[in-house]
Amino acid sequence: MVTTTSTTDPRYRANSGEGYDGVARLSINGHSGSGALLYDGRALLTAAHLFDGVSGRVQVRFDTPSGSSTQEAGRVLIHPDYNSDQGNNDLALVWLEQAPADADRYNLYRDADELGQAFSLVGYGATGSGSSGASSQTGSIVRYRAENRFEAEGDELKTQMGAGMSWSPTPGSQLLADFDDGSAAHDALGRLMGLNDLGLGLAEGLIAQGDSGGPALLGGQILGIATYTASLSRAGVNPDIDQYSNSSFGELAAWQRASHYQQWIDQSLRSQYNEAPTSPAEVIKALAEGDVGTQLVFFLLQFSGVRSQPEAIVSVDYASRDGSAQAGSDYIAVSGRLNLYPGENQAVIPVEVIGDTLAEPDETFYLDVFNPVGGSFGPGVVKLTAMRTLLDDDGWLA
Repeated sequence: MVTTTSTTDPRYRANSGEGYDGVARLSINGHSGSGALLYDGRALLTAAHLFDGVSGRVQVRFDTPSGSSTQEAGRVLIHPDYNSDQGNNDLALVWLEQAPADADRYNLYRDADELGQAFSLVGYGATGSGSSGASSQTGSIVRYRAENRFEAEGDELKTQMGAGMSWSPTPGSQLLADFDDGSAAHDALGRLMGLNDLGLGLAEGLIAQGDSGGPALLGGQILGIATYTASLSRAGVNPDIDQYSNSSFGELAAWQRASHYQQWIDQSLRSQYNEAPTSPAEVIKALAEGDVGTQLVFFLLQFSGVRSQPEAIVSVDYASRDGSAQAGSDYIAVSGRLNLYPGENQAVIPVEVIGDTLAEPDETFYLDVFNPVGGSFGPGVVKLTAMRTLLDDDGWLA
């Protein structure tokens, strides 16, 4: 992470307990990058280019309030249309056996209003200051954060730059931010596209080597995944402070837009839920909590209506709610939006149950489903609620 001033400034540390503990460090045969833990606690979203030309085991390190832990990842899925030459579809999913219970889980940002929004960029990248750029070409073992603002889409920049930009982003798929120092001279998107914005002051930063795959976060949701940086000029206009491609002031960066890829991400995760119910008769409503780690319990949502258009997405919002079971100690709280994509009439919402060895009574928690879009729950019904029971398996005697 290259920041406005030195990364020794504590404002740039992404400390444990501040909402960044789901950002992990990935290492593959001497190469490193970053990734973000998704809402089911079983997969990381990262950049596909981390796996270009390398092979070997993927090691994933989490830094959480309980300490640092490293585990070997399982399956890696590269987006089927990934194109390294164009920087398109630069996404990958990395599956874990399970993540630490105290690591943050992130939902996807699902709306298309990201432009103009300030966000946090987080990762384990090379460090440096905006005036001199990244000090090395290797990542860090420390997690850093900075702020920036999305100002344009990648294809919009290509339209302005023409042949001055050698790659062609897929329309609507990439979000751009530049690295401002408060001067018009180094406002890259201002000078190249007329999008004048002098930045966020000392909070501002830009991704560097090792931050690839790291998230752009807003309110605990992933807006994008870091993919590349660029130093661009046109017709004698060069906003880069030093003319080198090193993440310095006057450069820009791109993130793969999560909202653009949400169907691929959601459906890829669902394809791995081998124990998920496919009918109401298969739903497990009570399960033993286990002794260690986490396990998934599923809530099944079905749509029996008719879409207004075949390509329409039906969605609901959802949120877990404590009963006698407590979020954080008995299960991991969830909230978000579930989409049923064209061709889908049902899907599951997974919730992680936390194992322990405490003797305690059986406990319950709830999942509320509300705000249906593209369908309804029936006349006068605004919310649906289901309950799950966690069975104690540690010798409680009442």
